[in-house]
Amino acid sequence: MSPRSVVTARVLDVLGAFSEDSPELGLTEISRRTGLPLTTVHRIAGELTAGGALDRGDDGRFRIGLRLWEIAVLAPASTVLREQAMPFLEDLHEVTRENVALAVLDGAEVVYVERLSARDAVSIVSRSGSRLPVHATGVGLVLLAHAAPDVVEQVLSRPLRRFTEYTVCDPARVRAALGEARNCGFVISDRQIEDVSLSVAAPVRDRSGRVVAALSVVVRADGTNPHTYVPAVRAAARGISRALGAPS
Repeated sequence: MSPRSVVTARVLDVLGAFSEDSPELGLTEISRRTGLPLTTVHRIAGELTAGGALDRGDDGRFRIGLRLWEIAVLAPASTVLREQAMPFLEDLHEVTRENVALAVLDGAEVVYVERLSARDAVSIVSRSGSRLPVHATGVGLVLLAHAAPDVVEQVLSRPLRRFTEYTVCDPARVRAALGEARNCGFVISDRQIEDVSLSVAAPVRDRSGRVVAALSVVVRADGTNPHTYVPAVRAAARGISRALGAPS
């Protein structure tokens, strides 16, 4: 690895130390999470702070800076896809008055490009920019069902994290769910991330017919028939696909 590659990898390691559960970290915590020497972390964090990629509070702890958000919104998934999808997300949100989300695949995780929530809707862990494992989310199962075989094998060859007693962690059962997703054109993920919620998800396609994103509505698990949401979710996903130029 070239010296420049080493530096880049270390910078990404420092940024990757932050998470939704740990949005603020001290130098020692970053060092422990990354395995980098404290002096190296101190230097990199200082440079990132000077460039606006990190912010340092009065308590000396660091958090992700606004500059990274400004850069992130330039990504295609955050511009073209989001712009084309937003009218349909808003319509679905208005009709259901539930949480609505749009996500894309990144390795073994989904990244939430957009999320709309209602005041009285069930509380959920996802937000715009957050990540969750593909095997335990409705959008993730949709995306994995249409991913390349090597991506599927990569995901299922690793231990699958359990979030609730309902999380499907058996690779054979996940494969069955992927086949059903391809056949049915939607996924119902029941209480796999949180005991209180379930999601209904459908694929979004681009002009080549390739699945590039997934749309979902997240609702309360108790007393809900998820199949009543399937037509609206699929209609919104088809609308976004048409806006992206997908064939009928």
